[in-house]
Amino acid sequence: MSVQIWTYVLVAISFAIYIGIAIWSRAGSTKEFYVAGGGVSPLANGLATAADWMSAASFISMAGIISFMGYDGAVYLMGWTGGYVLLALLLAPYLRKFGKFTVPDFIGDRYYSSTARTVAVFCALLVSFTYVAGQMRGVGVVFSRFLEVDINTGVIIGMIIVLFYAVLGGMKGITYTQVAQYCVLIFAFMVPAIFISIQMTGNPVPQLGMGDTLADGSGTYLLDKLNGLSEELGFARYTDGTKSMIDVFAITLALMVGTAGLPHVIVRFFTVPGVKDARKSAGLALLFIGILYTTAPAVSAFARTNLIETVSDKPYAEMPEWFTNWEATGLLQFTDKNNDGRIQYLADKEANELKIDNDIMVLANPEIARLPNWVIALVAAGGLAAALSTAAGLLLVISTSVSHDLIKKQWKPDISDKTELWIARGSAAVAVVIAGYFGINPPGFVAAVVALAFGLAAASFFPAIILGIFYKRMNKEGAISGMVVGILCMLFYMMKFKFGMFGGGEPADWWFGISPEGFGMVAMIANFIVALTVNSFTPPPPPEVQKIVENIRIPADAGEAVSH
Repeated sequence: MSVQIWTYVLVAISFAIYIGIAIWSRAGSTKEFYVAGGGVSPLANGLATAADWMSAASFISMAGIISFMGYDGAVYLMGWTGGYVLLALLLAPYLRKFGKFTVPDFIGDRYYSSTARTVAVFCALLVSFTYVAGQMRGVGVVFSRFLEVDINTGVIIGMIIVLFYAVLGGMKGITYTQVAQYCVLIFAFMVPAIFISIQMTGNPVPQLGMGDTLADGSGTYLLDKLNGLSEELGFARYTDGTKSMIDVFAITLALMVGTAGLPHVIVRFFTVPGVKDARKSAGLALLFIGILYTTAPAVSAFARTNLIETVSDKPYAEMPEWFTNWEATGLLQFTDKNNDGRIQYLADKEANELKIDNDIMVLANPEIARLPNWVIALVAAGGLAAALSTAAGLLLVISTSVSHDLIKKQWKPDISDKTELWIARGSAAVAVVIAGYFGINPPGFVAAVVALAFGLAAASFFPAIILGIFYKRMNKEGAISGMVVGILCMLFYMMKFKFGMFGGGEPADWWFGISPEGFGMVAMIANFIVALTVNSFTPPPPPEVQKIVENIRIPADAGEAVSH
């Protein structure tokens, strides 16, 4: 069967499973819609958390970024992996014990202020919409190539699917759908990685194959060959870094601490029965996440080597079918500048004739390596599973922020459970449409968009959460002012250096030499400074709030989450 038919079959089967699960586990109450009734097992929650965490950025774009950035791309691996550890060990158990299943709910109650809650809702919506734009873009990329529709149509199809099971099932439906999606995405990521590792190095373990010698008997190490190929084309050595140390540090830290403010991951720790189960599911999720994250560098090296050997200085007329297929999507473009009919793929932008979108590398890798058609189609199904699993979690956060944190908690506290559920579903539907717009008009490739979302979370939520848990003297005035300053700093920097507003700005003009993806660290520091300064000049929180803060940090007699 052709790749397209295999793709239709595998995507149809996986979508049928997701929709079937959503119908089977549809939410009948707000507790089921928001936290799956609080009865999910640690294993199921660990799988769902891993799927929620590993978005299109992890599956599609991260290995693509590392393919083109080489050593510099390691910031994404370090930041996202370290961030999950930080969240699981330092924050999740305390938030679980506090008993609030949304970040705005925690901030509103901890800082005894509806203003604090409103600011947190705004930040949660901003972070979630920025993040979900990357997921919808990932869906569009997959559909545009494998189902041969344009990216915009692909985004619309993805919107319809995710709307169905997110709106119908809520967190209950999303949780069990994400368990299935993790199985699909990890299988889809590992199978081609193992195939290509055996093909290139004879080693069936991709993580070891990346550092092994080539299977051609030359005794040359794969990375040495890749370094040589890169240097021949004028690129930096693959294993050498070109980023400044301050930018590497800033991006890594921004991604790490931004994790702590990602509402769609935090809420997962409220779907299990107790604090002990939350810790277990966090550990299991780290194991499941580690499988993909340790394989991604190997996939990057394999893809980059195969790409250079396939296209560099080769006649355009002799390019294999995968090349023309990706050209049709507009994500791969060849311009014959010297009219010699050969592809000049070079670091020199003036002479370079090939433009490659980072986001195609993982998806095109099995085609470049000439793997069986079913493997190529499997990767498409995995990419969709990764994008849709995270998109669903983010849409739930958006709907919860509107229905629970704004309407129920502030505007109409006397609405019925049934009315609140309908408002949540309506909010999710509106959010899907907005997310689809950003997916059609994204501000960059998937991982870059997602990195900005982490920066926004680092700038706004992380200081408020950390100080809220570990500093009982922290008051509402300090928290609110810190969040406002942090989010405004990050937004200004994004708009100036990512979108060319406020006078534009080139990389040479970056403040402190820090890229927009890493500026969340600076905005976070500004948040801390403003919050602590304002806090020192304003009254302390009420005694009852300080007592709550003391109680959530006591490990013994760990209480369960209270109902919302």
